[in-house]
Amino acid sequence: MTDRTPRNNRITPEEALAYHMEPRPGKYDVVASTPMATQRDLSLAYSPGVAVPVEAIAARPETAYDYTTKGNMVAVISNGTAILGLGNLGALASKPVMEGKAVLFKRFADVNAIDIELDTEDPDAFINAVRLMGPTFGGINLEDIKAPECFIIESRLKEVMDIPVFHDDQHGTAVICAAGLLNALELSGKKIEDVRIVLNGAGAAGIACLELLKSMGARHENCIMCDTKGVIWQGRTEGMNQWKSAHAVATEARTLEDAMKGADVFLGVSAKGAVTQAMVASMADNPVIFAMANPDPEITPEDAHAVRPDAIVATGRSDYPNQVNNVLGFPYLFRGALDIHARAINDEMKIACARALAELAREDVPDEVAVAYGRKLRFGRDYIIPTPFDPRLIHVIPPAVARAGMETGVARRPIIDMEGYVQSLKSRMDPTAAILQGIHARARRAQARMIFAEGDDPRVLRAAVSWSRTGMGQALVVGREAEVKAELEALGLGDAWREITVVNAANSRHLDAYHDFLYQRLQRKGVDREDAFKLANRDRHIFAALMLAHGHGDGLVTGATRKSAPVLAQIGHVFDVRPQDGTVGITAVLHRGRIVLIGDTLVHEWPEAEDLADIATRGADVARSLGLEPRVAFLSFSNFGYPVSERATKMAQAAHVLDARRVDFEYEGEMTVDVALNREAAARYPFSRLTGPANVLVVPARHSASISVKLMQEMAGATVVGPILTGVPRPIQICSTGSTVSDILNMAAIAAGGLTTAR
Repeated sequence: MTDRTPRNNRITPEEALAYHMEPRPGKYDVVASTPMATQRDLSLAYSPGVAVPVEAIAARPETAYDYTTKGNMVAVISNGTAILGLGNLGALASKPVMEGKAVLFKRFADVNAIDIELDTEDPDAFINAVRLMGPTFGGINLEDIKAPECFIIESRLKEVMDIPVFHDDQHGTAVICAAGLLNALELSGKKIEDVRIVLNGAGAAGIACLELLKSMGARHENCIMCDTKGVIWQGRTEGMNQWKSAHAVATEARTLEDAMKGADVFLGVSAKGAVTQAMVASMADNPVIFAMANPDPEITPEDAHAVRPDAIVATGRSDYPNQVNNVLGFPYLFRGALDIHARAINDEMKIACARALAELAREDVPDEVAVAYGRKLRFGRDYIIPTPFDPRLIHVIPPAVARAGMETGVARRPIIDMEGYVQSLKSRMDPTAAILQGIHARARRAQARMIFAEGDDPRVLRAAVSWSRTGMGQALVVGREAEVKAELEALGLGDAWREITVVNAANSRHLDAYHDFLYQRLQRKGVDREDAFKLANRDRHIFAALMLAHGHGDGLVTGATRKSAPVLAQIGHVFDVRPQDGTVGITAVLHRGRIVLIGDTLVHEWPEAEDLADIATRGADVARSLGLEPRVAFLSFSNFGYPVSERATKMAQAAHVLDARRVDFEYEGEMTVDVALNREAAARYPFSRLTGPANVLVVPARHSASISVKLMQEMAGATVVGPILTGVPRPIQICSTGSTVSDILNMAAIAAGGLTTAR
């Protein structure tokens, strides 16, 4: 089941509405993938050029996959009759969910998806509307349609359409459930054809789970399905329909409690608390419990393990091990199906997806996943299903699905070069979200007391509240109590007053210690005791830094209300953060699936060769903390000595400095940015030591670094994280004045991770 409301991720209504409204309403745009700048471009895109592919498709319909987006386009369609756990709220109300599903397709498998909401509860009208849209799409993903209409709609559409039709609420859950169960049974030493399975929840997902498991070898007579009225047994008439009847068995059991006695497997897609500890205690040795109800499981792992330590437990939630999450399935199922121009997604393709997921969980987990989750994941009782941010999913699951489709005859265009196909899938991987996810995962484990120095700013207050409510740790806000409380009320967050801690000079018990510390540090720099007193009392940046220096917080984020240079200068009263102290600002720029780190964007105004080498080393450290293998390029307007320039020479000298230091990362320079980032341009210099495009760019001066970052941000719409302050004595991050709430949270998460402090 798709994770919806983790207990440590409480989202306020204000946050949710702001997310969907800013920077503009909705969650995705449609962007042209071909040039649209000149009259010639427009003539090719529309009239008269468009007539040529029109005639080609009319003559050979299969070429629509070559000349249009059909082959990489899925429709996400609902009528809003079963929206999440909210019920029948109508087609229009389902649009945010369908947009969300569309962006998940793009994020995880680079599948273009368009949401379509049909304003009808008549299955025939719904079926006809979707059927008529068939020429537009390469596949149909049905979502949030109530039972039993969802069964009728999917079945009929499969009959009348020649593209894949997939109801994710049914089959997505079933595929991930099957993958996890295969591994759970492997660890338990049991076989699917021998185990007794009890399923509670006879809706779309439950029925699909049982049907898929039976197609994989589970025996009909060993499977008991239950609903709100108890066991579905042969002869029962109350609350029955044709889909439930297909799973009725001859049994004396009449209640869920009866059914679970001696059962090997429990599958729950029902409701919170449906399973008791007594029921779990009555199960067979080494029981498998998939309590997948959302937002709260049928029984929590803690309660299950309290009575059965030998149980393997999975839920639908991200805050427990073994999350059954649909996003592990549907994007990759469609990716594989689209790439063979499939006519359908059949059981064999779903089984192939489940088996590939199960096998992936048994393999050694990549370092970047370990970085994101803060521990080395290994196949075992707490890791039977891959994590959603495993970068291998994109190039492991679709090929398995594609092979199954080809073997079962639903492929219009089989893949000839499977190895080449796998490589092409690897190039689709977007590291951006995985990197940000890793940053936040590390921060959540750290549970830092984060100091937010600018409590009078509404963005900072919203970020502080989110820090607390999303389970990241304790939020310490520097500000005046009355002003903070009033601002929270104005933001509609009045109830958050008790969730944050407001700190200032007036209420601090440590002010004398702060004064003494600051005076001792500055007394030989022309600052007398009275000056030190005023600095600590009146400047929030200094006060916040003093809190951090004395261990009264674990990290500090500031800079949203004041330019970075004066903020850094104020922090410098408390910590050594000068260039000569080893402090460097590294900015992460994320765009279209690529990430580069640019330095120094904050500290070094005009670095010389030794400074540039320091910047490179700090940049490499940040790269590794983000799960990247660093490749450093010293950038200039020249390549390896031509044209000759004093400014270019220092970039080449920086590489020689690293030669002497014998560092353990790749570096090269001087070079132009295209040679650093473009494989074809780099190929002209076969002697280069870089084995691939650079991901750490060291530029000649701070102004050029700043220009580069802002140009990418404004012209290309790149996501910018930073500058990340590294080489500092304690975890401190400085935001830009234009930071959004998300930007501030990202910087706080980086500070909490503790990976950028001085070594």
